[in-house]
Amino acid sequence: MGTSEIMNHNKPFNIPFFALGFRTFFALSGLSALVLMLVWRALYDGSLVMDNYFVNNYWHAHEMLLGYTVAVIAGFLLTSVKNWTGQKTLTGMNLAGLALLWVYGRILPFYSGLLADEFIGLVDFMFLPVLAFSLLKPIMAAKYTRGYVFIALLLIMSFGNGLIHMEILGLSEQTAWTGFQIVIDLIIVMILVIAGRVFPFFTEKGLSGTWPIRNPLYDALSIGSAALVFGLMIMQVSGFVLALAASVAAVCNILRVNDWYVFKLWFVPLLWVLYIGYGWIIIGFILTALSAFEIILPTLALHAFTMGGIGVITLGMMARVSLGHTGRVLKASQAMAIAFALINIATLVRVFIPILLPAWYTDIIYVATLLWLAAFSLFAYVYAPILTTARADGKEG
Repeated sequence: MGTSEIMNHNKPFNIPFFALGFRTFFALSGLSALVLMLVWRALYDGSLVMDNYFVNNYWHAHEMLLGYTVAVIAGFLLTSVKNWTGQKTLTGMNLAGLALLWVYGRILPFYSGLLADEFIGLVDFMFLPVLAFSLLKPIMAAKYTRGYVFIALLLIMSFGNGLIHMEILGLSEQTAWTGFQIVIDLIIVMILVIAGRVFPFFTEKGLSGTWPIRNPLYDALSIGSAALVFGLMIMQVSGFVLALAASVAAVCNILRVNDWYVFKLWFVPLLWVLYIGYGWIIIGFILTALSAFEIILPTLALHAFTMGGIGVITLGMMARVSLGHTGRVLKASQAMAIAFALINIATLVRVFIPILLPAWYTDIIYVATLLWLAAFSLFAYVYAPILTTARADGKEG
């Protein structure tokens, strides 16, 4: 094939949408946050009945974690690894191919019965290893040793996904719960690792004249104590041991964030959304300690970690990264400030109101769902043109 033929073959993909990973995958994750939640709501109340490779509860958990969240992670890492290493990451046709693999992973479960379950499971499973391999090449080329942490986290996460599929395919018994726990835990640990890299940096850039303290000891204790809590949960250890570990994790992470915190961040939505998201992770550890003594249901701690920690931080990160990497002013629009408030109110409703009004649980879920959908509708409205058009400063990416 000649050079001109190759260029013509790639031409359909030489558009801003495929210029860098964050564009493609943040758009897909924003869309999936809406579609997946709408479908889940319809399945939850029985207004929609569909054949699925997953049972309903498994599908909801899998798609919010290994659909929506993994898309955000892919977009962030494909963009950040390029910055950290100075090496190119996937663009154009190759990026489109990876995105298509992710899309097929979302769609094929609804073709159970028409396609072999083994094929459906394999397509979904392959995304994380392929993503890890695509990131490994620039990391190795630049000899960027710190990047191997993210490769390891992605591969362990894919192992957790494998445990889920093994149970569904009848290759193992009762491994899906462990798989989901591994995936959630690895996502939170990855967020804690990334937070140490970018939260102080974002704070410095967003608030001139501030120099957040980076304390390697607090970094290690925060991440290590979190990993201990999650390890105990995977081993189904509860009671005093889990409560103590979760309490230590909460304290360590409070001390860590306190070194970065300045009061002025409350005037900058792109900052306070990230810090509140981190606060939900801390609340997750506190609620885990309470659930260890059976004072509250473990699902409340779970949603503090997922809807709060993961949901709020990923929305904030997508908003901040997209502006920075499209050459735009690092200032959230009024619509996005409202979106940040809505997703936090949704989490507040989902996590705390069931404690006060347990009899209203079904209505509470409905209200939290509407607030989530409103937040991501605003994201889609504001960021669709940003993610699909060329950089404002005319640079590449």
